[in-house]
Amino acid sequence: MKTDARVLIIDDNVNLARGFALALERAGYHVAVAHTADDGLQLAAEQPPDAILLDFRMPFVNGVGFLYRLRELAGLHDVPVMVITGETVNQETLADLQDLNASLRFKPLALPQLLEETRALVAARDISQTLDMKEGNRSAAGPA
Repeated sequence: MKTDARVLIIDDNVNLARGFALALERAGYHVAVAHTADDGLQLAAEQPPDAILLDFRMPFVNGVGFLYRLRELAGLHDVPVMVITGETVNQETLADLQDLNASLRFKPLALPQLLEETRALVAARDISQTLDMKEGNRSAAGPA
């Protein structure tokens, strides 16, 4: 599959991030990797991704903290994010993830599932951008 989609992986586990990146690159995605939330935010701001794969448990800032900061950045409020964790999460965290428009998947994540989920994230971004363009065209045309 050939794609122009940009995927940002943010995970403090270097080996896991490297494995995910390799699988996605082989599938035709352009991949950037960050190992801290701060580096991930910087990469997202410099080159907005079409999708983000985000580890939930990282040093200093967890996935929810990252998402709150990401959603404040111009142009990144609607980037699809899949949060990945190997731990259970409480109801409050689930509600936060839903409010922040992020999906949740649990480790281990098999490569076919990773690819399927990434395709779905990128497709959601494509649909969102198409709807935004249509809405922009309607606004530019003025009232009917």
